[in-house]
Amino acid sequence: MQPDANILPDLVKMKMPFGKYKDTVLCYLPVSYLEWFAREGFPPGRLGMLLATLFEIKANGLEYLLEPLKQQARNRR
Repeated sequence: MQPDANILPDLVKMKMPFGKYKDTVLCYLPVSYLEWFAREGFPPGRLGMLLATLFEIKANGLEYLLEPLKQQARNRR
């Protein structure tokens, strides 16, 4: 299986479709919200995979990986 090259770009483009942080771009979700999902269970499908990936990134201090993509997204607006 080949890695999905859209995972990181999607984290800086896709918005949360529901809940307290509806319409917040995923990469800007607070760690506490991601921790809640980690405890309670991530949603099914691609959204759950993206949230779980973002949780791992934030929990392991790897947010710097998203900075160039965030900058690109800001420049496109």
